[in-house]
Amino acid sequence: MKKFIILISTLIISITTLSQAFADDVYLYVTRHGKTMFNNVHRAQGWSDTPLTKPGVEVAEQLGRGLKDVKFISAYSSDLGRARQTARIVLETKGDKIQINEMEGLRETCFGDYEGDLDPNMWNPAAKYLGYASDKDLMDDMAKGKVTLKKMMNAIAAVEKSGEAEDYNKVKTRMQASLKTIAESAKAQGGGNVLVVSHGMAIMAMVEEWLDKPITAGLGNASVTKIRYTDDGKFIVESLGDMSYVEKGKNQTN
Repeated sequence: MKKFIILISTLIISITTLSQAFADDVYLYVTRHGKTMFNNVHRAQGWSDTPLTKPGVEVAEQLGRGLKDVKFISAYSSDLGRARQTARIVLETKGDKIQINEMEGLRETCFGDYEGDLDPNMWNPAAKYLGYASDKDLMDDMAKGKVTLKKMMNAIAAVEKSGEAEDYNKVKTRMQASLKTIAESAKAQGGGNVLVVSHGMAIMAMVEEWLDKPITAGLGNASVTKIRYTDDGKFIVESLGDMSYVEKGKNQTN
Protein backbone atom coordinates (compact mmCIF):
# COMPACT_ATOMS: atom_id res chain seq x y z
CA MET A 1 0.00 0.00 0.00
CA LYS A 2 2.84 2.36 0.88
CA LYS A 3 4.53 1.68 -2.48
CA PHE A 4 1.21 2.33 -4.23
CA ILE A 5 0.80 5.73 -2.50
CA ILE A 6 4.38 6.68 -3.40
CA LEU A 7 3.72 5.65 -7.02
CA ILE A 8 0.53 7.72 -7.20
CA SER A 9 2.28 10.74 -5.63
CA THR A 10 5.13 10.47 -8.12
CA LEU A 11 2.65 10.22 -10.99
CA ILE A 12 0.78 13.34 -9.82
CA ILE A 13 4.03 15.30 -9.55
CA SER A 14 5.06 14.13 -13.02
CA ILE A 15 1.72 15.13 -14.54
CA THR A 16 1.88 18.57 -12.85
CA THR A 17 5.43 19.11 -14.07
CA LEU A 18 4.46 18.01 -17.58
CA SER A 19 1.46 20.34 -17.68
CA GLN A 20 3.63 23.23 -16.52
CA ALA A 21 6.21 22.41 -19.17
CA PHE A 22 3.56 22.54 -21.89
CA ALA A 23 1.72 25.61 -20.53
CA ASP A 24 1.20 28.38 -23.06
CA ASP A 25 3.25 31.55 -22.88
CA VAL A 26 1.52 34.67 -21.57
CA TYR A 27 1.10 37.43 -24.15
CA LEU A 28 -0.33 40.79 -23.12
CA TYR A 29 -1.94 42.85 -25.89
CA VAL A 30 -1.72 46.27 -24.24
CA THR A 31 -3.92 48.64 -26.21
CA ARG A 32 -4.46 52.37 -26.13
CA HIS A 33 -8.12 53.44 -26.17
CA GLY A 34 -9.81 54.83 -29.27
CA LYS A 35 -9.88 58.55 -30.08
CA THR A 36 -11.94 60.71 -27.70
CA MET A 37 -13.52 64.16 -27.69
CA PHE A 38 -10.60 65.65 -25.70
CA ASN A 39 -8.10 64.00 -28.08
CA ASN A 40 -9.95 65.72 -30.90
CA VAL A 41 -9.67 69.22 -29.41
CA HIS A 42 -6.14 68.71 -28.02
CA ARG A 43 -6.95 68.94 -24.32
CA ALA A 44 -5.08 67.21 -21.48
CA GLN A 45 -6.93 64.03 -20.59
CA GLY A 46 -5.57 61.99 -17.73
CA TRP A 47 -8.00 61.08 -14.98
CA SER A 48 -10.60 63.33 -16.62
CA ASP A 49 -12.63 61.45 -19.19
CA THR A 50 -14.58 61.94 -22.41
CA PRO A 51 -16.31 59.33 -24.58
CA LEU A 52 -15.04 57.98 -27.87
CA THR A 53 -15.77 59.97 -31.01
CA LYS A 54 -17.23 58.30 -34.09
CA PRO A 55 -13.69 57.72 -35.47
CA GLY A 56 -12.75 56.41 -32.02
CA VAL A 57 -15.52 53.82 -32.16
CA GLU A 58 -14.57 52.91 -35.73
CA VAL A 59 -10.89 52.35 -34.90
CA ALA A 60 -11.88 50.15 -31.95
CA GLU A 61 -14.08 48.11 -34.29
CA GLN A 62 -11.20 47.84 -36.77
CA LEU A 63 -8.94 46.63 -33.98
CA GLY A 64 -11.52 44.03 -32.99
CA ARG A 65 -11.63 42.71 -36.54
CA GLY A 66 -7.84 42.76 -36.76
CA LEU A 67 -7.61 40.70 -33.57
CA LYS A 68 -10.30 38.25 -34.68
CA ASP A 69 -7.89 35.30 -34.84
CA VAL A 70 -6.37 36.04 -31.41
CA LYS A 71 -8.03 34.02 -28.67
CA PHE A 72 -8.13 35.93 -25.39
CA ILE A 73 -8.44 34.09 -22.09
CA SER A 74 -9.22 37.32 -20.19
CA ALA A 75 -9.65 41.07 -20.67
CA TYR A 76 -8.82 44.10 -18.56
CA SER A 77 -9.26 47.85 -18.85
CA SER A 78 -8.66 50.89 -16.71
CA ASP A 79 -11.72 52.11 -14.81
CA LEU A 80 -11.98 55.18 -17.06
CA GLY A 81 -14.88 55.16 -19.51
CA ARG A 82 -12.87 55.55 -22.71
CA ALA A 83 -10.80 52.45 -21.95
CA ARG A 84 -13.81 50.42 -20.86
CA GLN A 85 -15.75 51.48 -23.98
CA THR A 86 -12.82 50.52 -26.22
CA ALA A 87 -12.45 47.10 -24.59
CA ARG A 88 -16.17 46.43 -24.94
CA ILE A 89 -16.21 47.38 -28.63
CA VAL A 90 -13.11 45.28 -29.40
CA LEU A 91 -14.58 42.19 -27.73
CA GLU A 92 -18.07 42.64 -29.20
CA THR A 93 -16.60 43.08 -32.70
CA LYS A 94 -14.54 39.92 -32.21
CA GLY A 95 -17.58 38.07 -30.89
CA ASP A 96 -15.88 37.28 -27.57
CA LYS A 97 -18.16 36.95 -24.56
CA ILE A 98 -15.61 37.43 -21.78
CA GLN A 99 -15.84 39.69 -18.77
CA ILE A 100 -13.91 42.97 -18.68
CA ASN A 101 -12.04 43.40 -15.41
CA GLU A 102 -11.52 47.04 -14.48
CA MET A 103 -8.35 48.14 -12.67
CA GLU A 104 -7.70 51.61 -11.26
CA GLY A 105 -3.97 50.96 -11.60
CA LEU A 106 -4.30 51.01 -15.41
CA ARG A 107 -5.44 54.65 -15.47
CA GLU A 108 -3.76 57.36 -17.48
CA THR A 109 -1.35 59.76 -15.75
CA CYS A 110 -3.09 62.30 -13.52
CA PHE A 111 -2.35 65.84 -14.73
CA GLY A 112 -3.83 67.65 -11.72
CA ASP A 113 -4.90 71.23 -12.48
CA TYR A 114 -4.07 70.75 -16.15
CA GLU A 115 -6.90 68.23 -16.59
CA GLY A 116 -9.16 69.42 -19.41
CA ASP A 117 -6.90 72.36 -20.28
CA LEU A 118 -5.47 72.89 -23.76
CA ASP A 119 -2.34 70.80 -24.35
CA PRO A 120 -0.01 73.81 -24.92
CA ASN A 121 -1.05 75.25 -21.54
CA MET A 122 0.44 72.14 -19.92
CA TRP A 123 3.36 71.41 -22.21
CA ASN A 124 4.73 74.96 -22.55
CA PRO A 125 5.42 75.38 -18.79
CA ALA A 126 6.91 71.85 -18.72
CA ALA A 127 9.12 72.70 -21.70
CA LYS A 128 10.35 75.93 -20.11
CA TYR A 129 11.08 74.05 -16.86
CA LEU A 130 13.40 71.83 -18.91
CA GLY A 131 15.06 74.80 -20.59
CA TYR A 132 13.18 74.80 -23.90
CA ALA A 133 11.68 77.89 -25.52
CA SER A 134 8.41 76.12 -26.36
CA ASP A 135 6.56 72.83 -26.33
CA LYS A 136 7.40 72.44 -30.03
CA ASP A 137 11.13 72.46 -29.24
CA LEU A 138 10.55 69.89 -26.51
CA MET A 139 8.60 67.60 -28.84
CA ASP A 140 11.26 67.98 -31.52
CA ASP A 141 13.92 66.76 -29.10
CA MET A 142 11.70 63.86 -28.02
CA ALA A 143 11.40 62.85 -31.68
CA LYS A 144 15.20 62.86 -31.89
CA GLY A 145 15.56 60.77 -28.73
CA LYS A 146 17.28 63.63 -26.89
CA VAL A 147 14.84 63.87 -23.98
CA THR A 148 13.24 60.99 -22.11
CA LEU A 149 9.60 60.49 -21.31
CA LYS A 150 10.63 60.34 -17.65
CA LYS A 151 12.00 63.89 -17.76
CA MET A 152 8.91 65.16 -19.57
CA MET A 153 6.46 63.61 -17.11
CA ASN A 154 8.46 64.79 -14.11
CA ALA A 155 8.49 68.32 -15.56
CA ILE A 156 4.69 68.36 -15.71
CA ALA A 157 4.49 67.19 -12.09
CA ALA A 158 7.03 69.86 -11.08
CA VAL A 159 5.16 72.82 -12.61
CA GLU A 160 1.62 71.69 -11.74
CA LYS A 161 0.44 73.78 -8.77
CA SER A 162 -1.95 71.52 -6.84
CA GLY A 163 0.48 68.66 -6.25
CA GLU A 164 -2.05 66.20 -7.68
CA ALA A 165 -0.14 65.49 -10.92
CA GLU A 166 1.65 62.12 -10.97
CA ASP A 167 5.34 61.86 -11.70
CA TYR A 168 6.95 59.18 -13.86
CA ASN A 169 7.81 56.74 -11.07
CA LYS A 170 4.33 56.79 -9.59
CA VAL A 171 2.72 55.95 -12.92
CA LYS A 172 5.36 53.38 -13.85
CA THR A 173 5.08 51.60 -10.48
CA ARG A 174 1.29 51.25 -10.48
CA MET A 175 1.17 50.24 -14.14
CA GLN A 176 3.88 47.60 -13.76
CA ALA A 177 2.24 46.25 -10.59
CA SER A 178 -1.10 45.99 -12.40
CA LEU A 179 0.47 44.20 -15.36
CA LYS A 180 2.26 41.79 -13.02
CA THR A 181 -1.05 40.89 -11.35
CA ILE A 182 -2.68 40.36 -14.76
CA ALA A 183 0.23 38.27 -16.06
CA GLU A 184 0.40 36.06 -12.96
CA SER A 185 -3.35 35.43 -13.18
CA ALA A 186 -2.97 34.37 -16.82
CA LYS A 187 -0.01 32.17 -15.94
CA ALA A 188 -2.07 30.44 -13.24
CA GLN A 189 -4.68 29.64 -15.91
CA GLY A 190 -2.06 27.90 -18.02
CA GLY A 191 -1.02 30.89 -20.11
CA GLY A 192 -2.57 32.49 -23.16
CA ASN A 193 -3.42 35.90 -24.60
CA VAL A 194 -4.80 38.78 -22.54
CA LEU A 195 -6.37 42.03 -23.76
CA VAL A 196 -5.38 45.06 -21.66
CA VAL A 197 -6.84 48.47 -22.58
CA SER A 198 -5.10 51.44 -21.01
CA HIS A 199 -3.75 54.86 -22.00
CA GLY A 200 -0.91 56.30 -24.06
CA MET A 201 1.40 58.00 -21.56
CA ALA A 202 0.78 55.39 -18.88
CA ILE A 203 1.66 52.55 -21.25
CA MET A 204 4.84 54.32 -22.34
CA ALA A 205 5.88 54.96 -18.72
CA MET A 206 5.32 51.28 -17.97
CA VAL A 207 7.53 49.99 -20.80
CA GLU A 208 10.19 52.69 -21.25
CA GLU A 209 12.80 50.94 -19.08
CA TRP A 210 12.11 47.61 -20.81
CA LEU A 211 13.09 49.01 -24.22
CA ASP A 212 16.56 49.16 -25.76
CA LYS A 213 15.97 52.57 -27.38
CA PRO A 214 14.19 55.78 -26.33
CA ILE A 215 10.53 56.43 -27.07
CA THR A 216 10.35 59.12 -29.75
CA ALA A 217 6.60 59.47 -30.38
CA GLY A 218 3.27 58.97 -28.69
CA LEU A 219 1.14 55.88 -29.20
CA GLY A 220 -1.68 55.90 -31.75
CA ASN A 221 -5.28 55.33 -30.73
CA ALA A 222 -6.05 51.59 -30.70
CA SER A 223 -2.38 50.72 -31.16
CA VAL A 224 -1.13 47.46 -29.61
CA THR A 225 1.99 47.07 -27.50
CA LYS A 226 2.57 43.32 -27.34
CA ILE A 227 4.40 42.08 -24.25
CA ARG A 228 5.51 38.55 -23.42
CA TYR A 229 5.68 37.47 -19.78
CA THR A 230 8.44 34.92 -19.24
CA ASP A 231 8.54 31.94 -16.88
CA ASP A 232 11.07 33.77 -14.71
CA GLY A 233 8.80 36.78 -14.30
CA LYS A 234 10.27 39.18 -16.84
CA PHE A 235 8.42 41.34 -19.38
CA ILE A 236 9.67 41.37 -22.96
CA VAL A 237 8.24 44.08 -25.24
CA GLU A 238 7.80 42.45 -28.65
CA SER A 239 6.20 45.47 -30.34
CA LEU A 240 5.41 49.06 -29.35
CA GLY A 241 2.44 50.99 -30.69
CA ASP A 242 1.69 48.49 -33.45
CA MET A 243 -1.08 49.70 -35.79
CA SER A 244 -0.99 46.62 -38.04
CA TYR A 245 -4.02 45.04 -36.31
CA VAL A 246 -6.07 48.16 -37.04
CA GLU A 247 -4.87 48.18 -40.65
CA LYS A 248 -5.78 44.51 -40.97
CA GLY A 249 -9.23 45.22 -39.54
CA LYS A 250 -9.87 48.01 -42.06
CA ASN A 251 -9.89 45.43 -44.82
CA GLN A 252 -12.22 42.99 -43.06
CA THR A 253 -15.91 42.87 -42.32
CA ASN A 254 -17.73 40.87 -39.69
